[in-house]
Amino acid sequence: MSDPATQALQPRLLQAQSSGSAGSGAAAAGSGTGNSDPVRPGLSQQQRASQKKAQVRAFPRAKKLEKLGVFSACKASDTCKCNGWKNPNPPSATRIDLQQQAASLSEPCRSCGHALADHVSHLENVSEDEINRLLGMVVDVENLFMSVHKEEDTDTKQVYFYLFKLLRKCILQMSQPVVEGSLGSPPFEKPNIEQVIQSLLQYKFSHLAPKERQTMFELSKMFLICLNYWKLETPTQYRQRTQKDDATAYKLDYTRWLCYCHVPQSNDSLPRYETTQVFGRNLLKSIFTVTRRQLLEKFRVEKDKLLPEKRTLILTHFPKFLSMLEEEIYGENSPIWEADFTMPASESTQIGHQTVISPTSASGSPALSKCLNSSSSLGSTDTGGVEPITGDKRKLPEALTLEDAKRIRVMGDIPMELVNEVMMTITDPAAMLGPETNLLTPNAARDETARLEERRGIIEFHVIGNSLSQKSNKKILMWLVGLQNVFSHQLPRMPKEYITRLVFDPKHKTLALIKDGRVIGGICFRMFPTQGFTEIVFCAVTSNEQVKKGYGTHLMNHLKEYHIKHNILYFLTYADEYAIGYFKKQGFSKDIKVPKGRYLGYIKDYEGATLMECELNPRIPYTELSHIIKRQKEIIKKLIERKQSQIRKVYPGLTCFKEGVRQIPVESIPGIRETGWKPSSKDKGKEVKDPDVLYNMLKNLLAQIKTHPDAWPFMEPVKKSEAPDYYEVIRFPIDLKTMTEKLKNRYYVTKKLFIADLQRIISNCREYNPPDSEYCKCANTLEKFFYFKLKDGGLIEK
Repeated sequence: MSDPATQALQPRLLQAQSSGSAGSGAAAAGSGTGNSDPVRPGLSQQQRASQKKAQVRAFPRAKKLEKLGVFSACKASDTCKCNGWKNPNPPSATRIDLQQQAASLSEPCRSCGHALADHVSHLENVSEDEINRLLGMVVDVENLFMSVHKEEDTDTKQVYFYLFKLLRKCILQMSQPVVEGSLGSPPFEKPNIEQVIQSLLQYKFSHLAPKERQTMFELSKMFLICLNYWKLETPTQYRQRTQKDDATAYKLDYTRWLCYCHVPQSNDSLPRYETTQVFGRNLLKSIFTVTRRQLLEKFRVEKDKLLPEKRTLILTHFPKFLSMLEEEIYGENSPIWEADFTMPASESTQIGHQTVISPTSASGSPALSKCLNSSSSLGSTDTGGVEPITGDKRKLPEALTLEDAKRIRVMGDIPMELVNEVMMTITDPAAMLGPETNLLTPNAARDETARLEERRGIIEFHVIGNSLSQKSNKKILMWLVGLQNVFSHQLPRMPKEYITRLVFDPKHKTLALIKDGRVIGGICFRMFPTQGFTEIVFCAVTSNEQVKKGYGTHLMNHLKEYHIKHNILYFLTYADEYAIGYFKKQGFSKDIKVPKGRYLGYIKDYEGATLMECELNPRIPYTELSHIIKRQKEIIKKLIERKQSQIRKVYPGLTCFKEGVRQIPVESIPGIRETGWKPSSKDKGKEVKDPDVLYNMLKNLLAQIKTHPDAWPFMEPVKKSEAPDYYEVIRFPIDLKTMTEKLKNRYYVTKKLFIADLQRIISNCREYNPPDSEYCKCANTLEKFFYFKLKDGGLIEK
């Protein structure tokens, strides 16, 4: 690069080197890694470029022409080959940033001897806006020049040099920069990442309550923001990590990302696109594993900088969100990658336009940290004057109002204000053991350690298998070999040849447990979708990783969730005498409900082993079940403590038992009534023990209620089209049709459950509708009717 522009930039390079401005080329090109300027600490590369352009555009016109002359060919004669004016008195490196006196248009060029005016004659009648646009490209050329000399990676350096030459050419020709060659034009994949994340929200979370759905919405926006400003690994690093000899496809995507997404973040003369809007599954498959690990590590390191309310969201829920996304990225049959994916959602979960953030607001980790710490939604960062287009999103109430407190509630309900207050207490790390602690309670669940390690990225779970139709992946083959070794070592009774044949059989899959890049356990299984069950063939964890870590339990929970997603709800396995205890703990039973005709001839029979079955419940989040139960216990414990604190009076202990009394009525215990306990009458306490008798009684009663003339408003669930905000107000909707289905499924095992649902129908109606409305009048009449029937049938006290 011996042209005049290059020579003019040499002093600037010397200045950067002498001032200690060391850094990777990616940083110089404007990566979102939060690099700092030695002169102006805390500024990102993008901010520094913007400030520089503002300064240059504020120059007087003579100074602007001098700067553009360096990049303009001489037009004095056709024979002059000078392609840029060179100052006869070049500034030294120490004076490069000082305000220089503008050169005269008659100043001769140090190279060709012609005046500056001969180099900039084509700019005489050019508008000020066009001059400023060209000056912006000049600043970007200077930045790229620095990047080329700093960058150590060969592939990245070549891209920087190409963009450097492209902008030089555009300044010379006064044209718009267009990346040419075999890269193609954005978008490069359909559907793009943004669209897929939107599909994921609909596919996985549309059934959640508004508050939980909003949490997933915020996590998805956070992921998109991070991905748009994340620095990708170079092709060389990719080859070293994946041990792939051929990284051509990734190198192409990496080059596209540099040209269209990464470099334009701080060099806005180039057309810029968001990474999540032009790339899709192929890029995600290449980068997701390492990006996920880096993201979680970054958040763990910087957790003290996060606001407390965001800390729990990011450290607790974000890893789970990434795990669910990973299943869809690498899953063979995930529907969210289909171009025409549609799924009716109960809420408008549009996120596409909300995640478009201007480069000046989200570049670098300071802005990203600001975004993550914002008390508002994660996508609501400062857009530098650009007003974002927002989708129709339901607004959730920040706190319950006085009217909420006055609403009629079913007997036995705990006020939501109290639940919210208790939830804040048990999730406060200062008050209890929070998600960031390394300590476990004495009664922690079996899989608690495994859950924490998965959140921190220490262990990973992957469903893998051999394939005869696709090119073998070296990493997967290495994992399969590792699984064969684990099973052979832990199951010495099984022939090694038999284990090897099944592990590498394309019909079998294995859920592999990976720690530090190596296999430490797994479950080998074969799915029979047409028969509705899966056979578990091998299950083992290395002996040195078994002690009190819960890997086996967490493995099985992941396998259960994987099968629920694939609509298979039964496991069958033959367990030897040493494995029966483990399978019982995982919910397996010797009571086989699957008809013998469905599995006979399909599964492998083992002599001396016991056939066991596990039925899956699709409504249970198995990997989070122990955590949910723990939270429920903590809530109940806190509620009990609060109730106890309200009973200030302390009564003396009972002495009657020392005097020979063997039994006293419960209500005679001092203080028992103050706790809220109420005696129940004999009739009220009676419960129908025969389930068939109870079923017939409730069936007849429900049929009479449904035929009542005032039951028409409650026959079916409320349609959202008729009452758009109904499910925002009513947290636990119920109707007679739903009760009929619950009755058929034998949900009502006691009369109390049935009566509670009837009463909830009435209380929901009164909560949503005005007292003088037709619906409330129907509810009042129907309530009198079914209580009369309940008394008449002997289900409640007369």
